[in-house]
Amino acid sequence: MDMHKLTDCYTLNNGIKIPCVGFGTWQAEEGDIAKASVKTALAAGYRHIDTAAAYGNEESVGLGIRESGIPREELFITTKLWNPVRGYNETMEAFHISRRKLGLEYLDLYLIHWPNPVYFRDHWQKANADSWRAMEKLVNDGYIRAIGVSNFLPHHLEALGQTANVPPAVNQIRLCPGDVPAGNVEYCRSHSILLEAYSPFGTGRIFNIPEMAVLAAKYGKSVAQICIRFSLQMGFLPLPKSVTPERIVDNTKIFDFELTKEDMDQILSLDGIVGHAKDPDTTNF
Repeated sequence: MDMHKLTDCYTLNNGIKIPCVGFGTWQAEEGDIAKASVKTALAAGYRHIDTAAAYGNEESVGLGIRESGIPREELFITTKLWNPVRGYNETMEAFHISRRKLGLEYLDLYLIHWPNPVYFRDHWQKANADSWRAMEKLVNDGYIRAIGVSNFLPHHLEALGQTANVPPAVNQIRLCPGDVPAGNVEYCRSHSILLEAYSPFGTGRIFNIPEMAVLAAKYGKSVAQICIRFSLQMGFLPLPKSVTPERIVDNTKIFDFELTKEDMDQILSLDGIVGHAKDPDTTNF
C-alpha cells in the first residue's frame, strides 16, 4: 500500500485505521522532555503516539496530547502492559491506571509488552491468556479499539491463539536495517498481523554504518529518513523516536522519495550490523 503522508493509514485486521508512522516515546524522560517531544511531534503532523507503562512517561505524554489541542478522534494512542503484571483482574487494573495517567477515556491500541516475563517463565502461556481475556473484555466495553502484542515470536503467537477469541492486530518488534527476522515477519504477514517497527534506527547504531551513509548521500536524505522509508516500503509501521525538535520534524520528510528495489535488497543484506533483538524467552525482566 502506497503511503503519501503521516496520516495515511494501514487497516488493522479488525477494520480499525492506524496512521502509517507513529511517534515513539521510549527513553523520552517523564516531565518536560516527554511532554514537549509529544507536542512537537503532533505539531509536525504526527497523529499516532506510542508509549508504555514501562517507559514511566504516560502522564507527560498525556499532558502533551491535551496541550496540543488536537481533537482526540484525530489521534491514535498506544500503551502497553508491563511484565510484572499478568492475570485478568491485574490487567484490568493496570490498563485503567495507564488510561488515567494518559488522561484518556479510551485507548486505540493496547499491547502485551513482552511474551515471557521472568516472573511468569514457567506458565507464561496461561499468564498471557488471562491478560488477553481482560483485554478482549476492555475492547467489548469500549475502552480499547484494538489489541496486540510486542516482542512475540511465532511460538508465543501460536500459544496465544489457543485461547484468544480476538487475534492480535499488531506485533510490535525490533525492525531496522540489519535486523529483519524473516520467519517472524512472514508469520505475522500470513496471519494478517501488522508489524510495527520499534527502534527503526537500531537504537542509534545504524548511524555508524558506512553503507547507510552512502545511501543517504545518494538520495540527499538523512540516514534516519532512509531507515523510516525502508520500513514503510517493507510494509512495516515505523515508530521513530527523538526528543530533538529538528529531528522530529526531519523524520516526517519521507514521502518525497522512494528507494529502488536494488537499494532495498542491499539494506536487507546487511544482516547483523546493529545486532539483533533480545530473545524474549531468556530476558531477565
